[in-house]
Order: sequence, then structure tokens, then C-alpha cells
Amino acid sequence: MNIVIFGANGPTGRLAAEQAQAEGHTVTAVTRRPKAFPVRGPRVRVVEADVLDPAAVERAVAGQDAVVSALGVPFGRSPVTVYSVGINHITQAMTKHSVRRIVGVTSTVLFGTAAPDEGFLFRKVLEPAVVRFMGRHVYDDMRRMEEIVRETDLDWTVIRPGGLFDRNGVSDYRVGTERLPGRYTARVDLAHELLRQAADDRHARAFIDVRTTQDTPSFLDLIRKEAFSGKGGEPSSKKGRGRG
Repeated sequence: MNIVIFGANGPTGRLAAEQAQAEGHTVTAVTRRPKAFPVRGPRVRVVEADVLDPAAVERAVAGQDAVVSALGVPFGRSPVTVYSVGINHITQAMTKHSVRRIVGVTSTVLFGTAAPDEGFLFRKVLEPAVVRFMGRHVYDDMRRMEEIVRETDLDWTVIRPGGLFDRNGVSDYRVGTERLPGRYTARVDLAHELLRQAADDRHARAFIDVRTTQDTPSFLDLIRKEAFSGKGGEPSSKKGRGRG
């Protein structure tokens, strides 16, 4: 398949590009900083573009079989529009060039249900504090992004992962159409599922959860490492990211 990845220079985007190339796909990696993009190979084409530039997005989408959107911005005090504006440009380009399949990423908190099997402190204090204060602007724009995708006639799937963390190798992770128990999603598992969904339409026009159950961090470890590390790349229920 020909797959274009927006937000390719974030941690999950890089993993998706690596995995796609290894699986024999041809990858177009869209990033604002092509010199900093580390994934190279005969099946990888690196394109300098900003998702906020509709003409650049259209050029990247043309000729693709599927689109992976791993866009995001860090939590902050200013309003966010990258998710919604970016996905609007992407879906318009897909319609123009007759590309049907798109898989995007938001967050597990958008299920709008309490975390299964969690205690009072996490459900009523810790997670709401992140959603309503630290990540309010990010989650507001994620909701706008989902609404834009939902209103298209494309074959879309939106993955809503938990708190993102790093681990070595794809795990035996869980996938469901409702919010799953557990707090975390390994980036390598998220990347794997992004590609699996791009190549398979079994969850077309659906929101799905991806949840890692092995080698997961503690809540405090994740906040300490992710929220203050400055690592860019993807949205998380604990942290956002740059757009590539």
C-alpha cells in the first residue's frame, strides 16, 4: 500500500513509518522538519509540509491508498486548532483525490465514560484535572477533529489511546470499540494498530480503544516523564505533541 503519515516526526509517527516500511508499504512521511526525520529507506519518501497548508497537504495525499494522521500539540494555555484545521485539510484533499481510508488519533477520554476498574481518586480527581485544566484546549480541538471526520463519507477510524509510553516491541495489546480497562497505550502498539487499521476496514466509521497491558508505568511515572520531558509527537491522555 501507499500510506501517507501526517505528524510523522513524532514518536508514534516515526514508529509507524518504521513498521510500515518493514511490512512492505510505501511511506510518505509528512513533516515540517525533514532533516530531523530519522527513518530512511527505499520505501520512505520524506515530504516537507505543514498540515496547516492545504496545498501542501493535497500534494502529499495525491496517489495514496490510505492516510494516517498522528497530529497533535502540547498542552498549554492557548487555544488549539491543529487537529481540526489539519484534519479538515486532509479530508478535503482525500475527497478531491478519491482516497477513502483514513485512521487518526485522539484520546481515550473522548469516550466520555469513566475509566473502567479505576478507583475514586483517578476517576474523580486525577483524570478530570488533566482533562479540564492541563489539556482542556487540546481535548476541545480533538472533539472538533472527530466531528469533522464523522461528517465525511470517508472510511474513517479514530483510535482513542490511553496515556502514551515507550516500550520495546509490539505487545499483545487489546482493541475494543468501548473504553477498555487500563490507563496506558505503548506508542509501538498504537503505531502497529494505526497501520493495521489503515490496511483493514473492519472498524470503518468507528472509534476504537487500544490498550497495553504489559510493562506499563505508574500514573506518577507517566506524568513525570511525559508531561515535563518536552518530547513532541502525539496526543495522549496525559500529554500532547507537536505536528511533525
